[in-house]
Amino acid sequence: MNLTERIAYIRGLAEGLKLDESKDEVKVINAIINLLEDMAYDVVDMEDIVDDVCDRVDEIDEDLAEVEEELYGGEYSDDRYDDFDDDDRDYVDSFDDDEAYYEVTCPECGETTILDEDALIEGELDCPYCGAGIEFDFSELEEDIKALDGDEDAEVKDEKEAKDKKDKKDKKEK
Repeated sequence: MNLTERIAYIRGLAEGLKLDESKDEVKVINAIINLLEDMAYDVVDMEDIVDDVCDRVDEIDEDLAEVEEELYGGEYSDDRYDDFDDDDRDYVDSFDDDEAYYEVTCPECGETTILDEDALIEGELDCPYCGAGIEFDFSELEEDIKALDGDEDAEVKDEKEAKDKKDKKDKKEK
């Protein structure tokens, strides 16, 4: 049974109860049923739109596959993808979407590695490619944070002064 059929069934049940239409409770029940019916039709319309969009995306995907075939002569024949194997794919899939990651380029060998926030906060690491030590300097960032904290302290102080003035005014009025 789809949504519209279920709403029709509920409407039939309500009408079968032969409730007094003049009572407020019955008016509320009928309003809820009407709302559910409207929502069900909206959902059906959205499902139709999503189906249409999915069909269009499938067409675009097919067209893109043809373009890739023309440009690359096959699936990812470009040299950039030759070194990307299943081990690399597992590594990329292991990242947590809720956590921040950072790309760091080694100044010695120029290779880029990806770090999570915890590794970055430690302040240093050894390059996984050449073993050179990479250090992170957060001194400028700490100065910026202190400056921001100072601004926040000033805001808190201003808010407190305004509240004190209001309290004094309220006491005078009483």
